[in-house]
Formats: sequence, structure tokens, C-alpha cells
Amino acid sequence: MPHVLKRKDYERRIDALHLELIELQRWVALRGRRLCVLFEGRDAAGKGGTIKAITEKLETRHYRIVALPRPGEAERGQWYFQRYAAHLPRAGEIVLFDRSWYNRAVVEPALGFCTQAQYRRFLDDCPVFEELLVRDGIILLKYWLAVDQAEQEQRFRARADDPVKRWKLSPVDLASRRKYAEFGRLRDAMLARTHRPGAPWFVVDYNDQRQGRLTLIRHLLDQLPDRRMPAPRVRLPALRHAPLRERLADPSLLLPAWPPD
Repeated sequence: MPHVLKRKDYERRIDALHLELIELQRWVALRGRRLCVLFEGRDAAGKGGTIKAITEKLETRHYRIVALPRPGEAERGQWYFQRYAAHLPRAGEIVLFDRSWYNRAVVEPALGFCTQAQYRRFLDDCPVFEELLVRDGIILLKYWLAVDQAEQEQRFRARADDPVKRWKLSPVDLASRRKYAEFGRLRDAMLARTHRPGAPWFVVDYNDQRQGRLTLIRHLLDQLPDRRMPAPRVRLPALRHAPLRERLADPSLLLPAWPPD
């Protein structure tokens, strides 16, 4: 049975990484940098959980999570990259894509959502598009979260059995279960065509999601070695009076505690 990282070990390590992520965000904001991180992988690999772990302690004003729905009729008539370009980071901002323009490299051709001509054009155009982003100063990091089919199936079953997680099972997820090998073939073709200097791919083993998150976040931080910007110490001045209680002019507006005693 493979080793699984214990929760207490994970929480100790992720706490240390959170401090570095806050430092990274401060560096991006104060230096006006633009950081764009793509999270790709099989359904149930752990993309959403990783993004949540990264942003858990960050200041909400300086990052965005982009998880676009299926394109509407107007968007289908646009240049393919147009809807994604609109969400690229501004100066001082981190943008995390929960799936990105790489939908056209794996999901769409596997499930018949694009033509073969559109697929081939994407593989030709994508390196050019990303080169323009990098040349303009965007820091682009691309991660593929890898998971074995047995582990993926276990996660699908957990979602199906848990009412709190059942919403995560989409029709695309269910259709992709029959396409595990096809997804792998398309992934390999994608990596071969779009792994380029300035916009390389990084593959992370996500059979153990906790270990996968730690590995990915550590790697992400290490790609930006000159980001150290310690926060200045803050000293709160002493209050000039005893602490006051919160008192309402109309106490009836205050909701009663739930559950009641």
C-alpha cells in the first residue's frame, strides 16, 4: 500500500508554505509583477483543492481564480484564446486558472467538443500565444496533476456517495471515465508540442493529494527565488480607554445564537 502523508504532517508543512505564499503575493503586488498559474489534469485529480490551499491565507484583492464555464454561442465565434486573454493578470496580481485554454488539447478532442482541424490549429497556435505572454512579462507556470485510474475511481465514488461533494460530479466527469487512456494519449501529445522554454510544463504525482499539494506549492515558490520581501512589524498603540462592548441602539436586530442552548 502506498505511503499516504498524515494530516498532522501535512498541516505543519502547509502552514510554513502559507507564510511563503503571503510573501510571494506581497512581492507580486509591490513589484507590479503578473503571475499566471495553470492547473490542468484529469477530473478529480485535485486542482480545486490545490487552488484553495494556495489562496487560503492570501489577501483577496491581489489574486483571482478563473474557472470558466462552457463557452456560449458568442464565445464560440471568437478567436479561441480571446475568452482566456480577458482574464490574464494585471500588474500586481496572481491569476490561478482551474483549467485553461488547454481544454482544447485534451478534454475537447477526447469528448468530441472540437473538430480535428481546431485541435491541430490549437497545437500550432498555443506556443505562439504563450510566447507573446512571456515576452510581455507575464510569469507563466503550467502544472499537470497526474493520478492513476484506480485512485480517480475511488474519488469519483466518494463524490457520488457524499451529498456535500456530489455537485462536483459533472456530466463531463462521467463521460471522461471511459476515456482514461485517450486522455493520457492526448496529454502526452500536448506536452510534446507545448513544453517550451519560458512556458514549460511540470507534472506532479497527485495519487496522494496532500503530498501533491506540498510538492506543487514548494515548486511554485522555488520558481521565483528573488521574491523575499519580509513584512514590516506592526505595533498597535495602546487603547486610551477600557475595551467597549458592541451595543446596538435596537437590540432586537441581533440574531439569536444557533443552535439554541
